[in-house]
Amino acid sequence: MVEFDIEVDASGLICPLPLLRLKKGLMETEDGGVVKVIATDPAAYLDIGVYTDQVGHKIIEFFKDEEKQIFYIRKKD
Repeated sequence: MVEFDIEVDASGLICPLPLLRLKKGLMETEDGGVVKVIATDPAAYLDIGVYTDQVGHKIIEFFKDEEKQIFYIRKKD
């Protein structure tokens, strides 16, 4: 299990809300910190993946099952 600083539960929310919740969580986290995001929107993987690539954060772990996706994202230093 990955250690994290903040958990963002975006279950039941659709795009762009999971991404907006992630951005808020990252603003509340120190550089190098980890935000855990739980999302049920199937598009979350694409939205979060593109966003992290564009701004330099890193998805360090990703888990997916039938109902949800869990991301662990390290804030860029």
